[in-house]
Amino acid sequence: MNKKTIALTEEQYKEIISTIRAGFICSDGHIVKGNSRIATALTLEANLGLRIGDILQLRLSNIIRDGERYRLDIVEQKTNKKREFTVPTDIYIYIQNYALENNINPSAKLFDIGERAVNKHLKLTCDYLGLNGIGSHSFRKYFASSIYVNNNYDINLVRVLLQHSSTVTTQRYIGLQSKNIENALQNHIKLL
Repeated sequence: MNKKTIALTEEQYKEIISTIRAGFICSDGHIVKGNSRIATALTLEANLGLRIGDILQLRLSNIIRDGERYRLDIVEQKTNKKREFTVPTDIYIYIQNYALENNINPSAKLFDIGERAVNKHLKLTCDYLGLNGIGSHSFRKYFASSIYVNNNYDINLVRVLLQHSSTVTTQRYIGLQSKNIENALQNHIKLL
């Protein structure tokens, strides 16, 4: 999928996930059942910042207890870079509960589904909600944008978390200006 996706807002994120979990009826009468698996996969993408392809390969055994923390132990498919970031305990428990509820062995994939199925279901949901420009990658962009804004516009922090090689790439990726530029534009408003 080469079309450019937008970053989700917090409201869009919550609305999409809750709609996918609950299910809905399309205007043509087609019933789309709730899908906990897809909702959980997209939730993890939004909270870990991994690409959907890496989320779909994730196993509970890829999260290692390392002293007082949990950390990822995977190699990203696209970049072939090792990823060993901390997984907050709440997210680990969320994943563990999902695996237990669905009787998934720790060494088995958490999501027995492909990217195409995720994007197809997401498109149905976004069409139903009247949202445009959203794909599974919007959840990674939501992660990046939220981290950026909530951490005082620290582009280097986001660069590290996304494992980009330069802050220029990261700035272009999230599509948000630096705090100085945002402030300068906001402070210059002279409407008459």
